[in-house]
Amino acid sequence: MTRNDRRGGIQSSMQSTNLADLLERLLDKGVVIAGDIKIKLVEVELLTIQLRLVICSVEKAREMGLDWWLDNPAFKSGTNSPELMESLGNIEDRLSRMEAALASSGSA
Repeated sequence: MTRNDRRGGIQSSMQSTNLADLLERLLDKGVVIAGDIKIKLVEVELLTIQLRLVICSVEKAREMGLDWWLDNPAFKSGTNSPELMESLGNIEDRLSRMEAALASSGSA
């Protein structure tokens, strides 16, 4: 946006935007970043990498149908798989043995 100043010249005015406003606008509207990387050797395609990145708020993602985290058990609180519980139990047992060994070596 430009306007004339008193001296007859043109002065530009810029609307300042702070980081919080910019981030809010970005998450509200959403941004898609897409790119392809192809590696070829003598016209033979060796590798293709397709990158797709969507940056938006949770509400905007739900509007677009991107709600994969709702059905993923890794993201649900209160649900622990048997493998996870067994692993945590093993870690607690090892920690108890290490503490006992340290306590007995310190008192001897």
